[in-house]
Amino acid sequence: MTQDTAQAITTFGDSTLQGYLDELAAKVPAPGGGAVAALHAAQGAALVAMVARYTTRAKDADNREVIDRIIGAADAARERALALADADATAFTAVGNAYKLPKETEAEQTARTEAITAALLGAARVPAAVVAEADEIVSLATELLPIGNPNVVTDIGAAADCARAAAASSQLNIAINVASLGTGSEPEFAPVLTQIDEVIARADALHADVVAAIAR
Repeated sequence: MTQDTAQAITTFGDSTLQGYLDELAAKVPAPGGGAVAALHAAQGAALVAMVARYTTRAKDADNREVIDRIIGAADAARERALALADADATAFTAVGNAYKLPKETEAEQTARTEAITAALLGAARVPAAVVAEADEIVSLATELLPIGNPNVVTDIGAAADCARAAAASSQLNIAINVASLGTGSEPEFAPVLTQIDEVIARADALHADVVAAIAR
């Protein structure tokens, strides 16, 4: 965020939608795609929670225990994803600051290299955590589809699409940071990259299931 905005808005949760979009459109390093990915996940979680709350009618009594669990899990995922949007902005700023460190002496060069490596790892780990939230959202949405209120079934599909976008966007952010790190960091992130493919496939399948449910 710009310096003036950072003074007024400490977190994305404190920002207005207009303020966030203005910052996203501005020529500033953050927020960027990483924050967008995290907020996709937060929106997906919110949609799951909303559908679940609409599934608390008398006719849904048999599923109330499951529904209550989904509501709690979705609300928690939303809060974690929102925090990750803030973490991404912080991590991205740390990368920029590391590259600005002095490099005149050998000691400064070593310290700068170590700082850059640590910052890039942090910047890759945030979107990796977003992927975990996206995975959770798809799982909750999939569990909710058979028992959710059919009047809001399309929002389950929208939640899946949000989770898909979160995972796909995170893939880009992980990839660019890992590429900047060079060889040696790939093993840490290889499982996450596999997980991304799985999340995308499951989200696409859930979207198709929702489309089929509408057609019935």
